[in-house]
Amino acid sequence: MADKGLRDFALDEELGFDAPYLAALNMDLQWFAAEDEGRTEEPSDYKIRKAREEGRVAKSQELVGALVLLLPAIAILILAPSMLKTCVEMLRFFLLRAAELDPVKDRIVPEAFFRYFIRLALPIVMVSVAAAIFANLVQTGPLFTTKPLTPNFSKIVPRFGKYFQRIFSMEGLFNFAKSVVKMIIIGAVAFFLIRSEIEKLANLQTVNLWLGITLIASLAIRMLIISALLLLVLSVPDLMFQRWQYRESLKMTKQEVKEERKMYEGDPLVRSRLRQRMREVMTRNMMASVPKADVVVTNPTHFAVALEYHQGMKGPQVTAKGADEMAFQIRRIAAENQVPIVEHKPLARALYAETEVGDLIPEAYYEVVAKILGKVWSLNEERRRAEGMRA
Repeated sequence: MADKGLRDFALDEELGFDAPYLAALNMDLQWFAAEDEGRTEEPSDYKIRKAREEGRVAKSQELVGALVLLLPAIAILILAPSMLKTCVEMLRFFLLRAAELDPVKDRIVPEAFFRYFIRLALPIVMVSVAAAIFANLVQTGPLFTTKPLTPNFSKIVPRFGKYFQRIFSMEGLFNFAKSVVKMIIIGAVAFFLIRSEIEKLANLQTVNLWLGITLIASLAIRMLIISALLLLVLSVPDLMFQRWQYRESLKMTKQEVKEERKMYEGDPLVRSRLRQRMREVMTRNMMASVPKADVVVTNPTHFAVALEYHQGMKGPQVTAKGADEMAFQIRRIAAENQVPIVEHKPLARALYAETEVGDLIPEAYYEVVAKILGKVWSLNEERRRAEGMRA
């Protein structure tokens, strides 16, 4: 208890206020720690794929917003004559029947309103939806997941440290700068366009209604299109930043890399034991093949390659090979089973490096191997004759 009191007092002195207030507010100082500390390894394909399945992709909302603003504005510019005609028709319909119809009792009033509303709004809504879908497909490709819609109640818990960290992070500063640039762009476009038409705007009271509507509509649509184009240009660096930040957010610690490797490749200890077991099995199989070999080529101590050839084979076959200790074992078994051992350093090194057990030797070595086998067979024939004469 005394130690705890001393720690609290030291914390009070350091922070300038009572530490128990932090506990009362349920604030953990660890919230202010960097969560990405130690994440130095590039994300694996598995982690990127997993993040994509969860709906976490690199995407610029500025690009989506710019296209959703630009394409509907162009659609309004193209459809303006027909939309104006529909508006005039709608006004004529309601004004001519204003004294005859009761909006509460007559169903024709809401039906007519929604019919005209759909004719006016539907094309623009469809273009906006198509622009949003196109902007997302360009950035992320085909992707459908309900993971982001799954309720996550942990997000309800306030984490002040995380909010402060995000505000003063590179992402927060970039978003702040981006917002300032957007306000400057829209303000500058509005200022210069209005300034270019200031005389006409000042004399609106002297012109007829149609000219006033045309001037305001022209000014508004130009403002929308120019602002959208400039915001579209702004979305390019934003997209590059989002992709960089997305890559950084998926970086892994060395421990995470090890765990993922274990998950895919198995425990390193288990894999080493499996490799050792496979080596033992291959060694036993090779050692069983050495007595059947026609010749063992050595260099003479470091490498040994056992060759076998009989009628019907396409070429001499490597039945065993080894280096150092394995080479010694092959020579020992060959000597015990009276298999000829021929010293040929270049050939032994080449066959060991270029072939595996069960392979036919390369054609480049056929001539020299044929000479060795011919010599071995002649020696075997002489030995059999000598044994026959002694018998």
